[in-house]
Amino acid sequence: MEKKDLYVLTGFLGAGKTSFLLNILDNVKDKKIGIIQNEFGKINVDGEIIRRNGIEMTEISRGSIFCSCLKLSFVQALAEMSTKDLDYVFVESSGLADPSNIEEILGAVGVMAGDNYIFKGVICLVDGVNFKNQIKDVETVDRQLAHCNLAVINKVDKLDLSELEEVKKLVREVNPVCDIITASFGKTDLSFMNEDLTVRKWAESEDSLNTVDNKPKTISLETLEVVSKEILVTFLKKVLPSCYRIKGFFKLDEGWQQVDVVEELIDFKPSGEREKSELVFLSKTGPQVIRTIDSAWKEIVDKPMKLRN
Repeated sequence: MEKKDLYVLTGFLGAGKTSFLLNILDNVKDKKIGIIQNEFGKINVDGEIIRRNGIEMTEISRGSIFCSCLKLSFVQALAEMSTKDLDYVFVESSGLADPSNIEEILGAVGVMAGDNYIFKGVICLVDGVNFKNQIKDVETVDRQLAHCNLAVINKVDKLDLSELEEVKKLVREVNPVCDIITASFGKTDLSFMNEDLTVRKWAESEDSLNTVDNKPKTISLETLEVVSKEILVTFLKKVLPSCYRIKGFFKLDEGWQQVDVVEELIDFKPSGEREKSELVFLSKTGPQVIRTIDSAWKEIVDKPMKLRN
């Protein structure tokens, strides 16, 4: 069995990792693909978007794969994936994941499963619109960039030339050696897949910032009720200041929609039918978010729902 090319995708919440991965999948349809999907929430929204026939998929949820709480599960998943007949394996990490210890993890995989991977590098998706604020406020963003081999500045369709140059300058302040390319809606030139990105290494392996103690709180909302888009948007805006990210699937008056909330942008896309509506909230305020969601729902929606850890 030939070795598999292994890529690790990082990037802060809403940077466009899933769109980027979908673009790759659309362009390597003749290849055998394995994906390890990591979500902080119980509901793996991105996994459902990516899942396709013929793709080997493993989902690891409720934490970061670089945290001690899930690190062994990640090593085991990579070891098991290494035994399958695949051409590529892609790891899509959570938006709050710090990959600083990826080399340690790959070393453990080599011990468990042998030399079955060619590690091609860490690719960090950069949210071109929100990056300037994120790099100031979130240490994880700095770590993701410092430990990447390729930075993909996404959403450049929303930037003018001077704004793009400012983002590139900020990237270079954190990582002076990684390659930098641009993308819109996650779409970009994939010629980097013919290269060994690991030659662009800046930071040495170190302990991840992800720990059991600082794992963010996630809450899932479930309901069988149907509401209007206007009411749902009003509810989401009320809760948004307490959340890093909100996403899921919801049945509105106009039909089933995929819901994706990044910063102040609330995006809807048509989706397939489901048994019930489900949203995942990644909290900025710890368990306090439970009371915030509950009171906002009662005030604005006032229909039956359940909250789950």
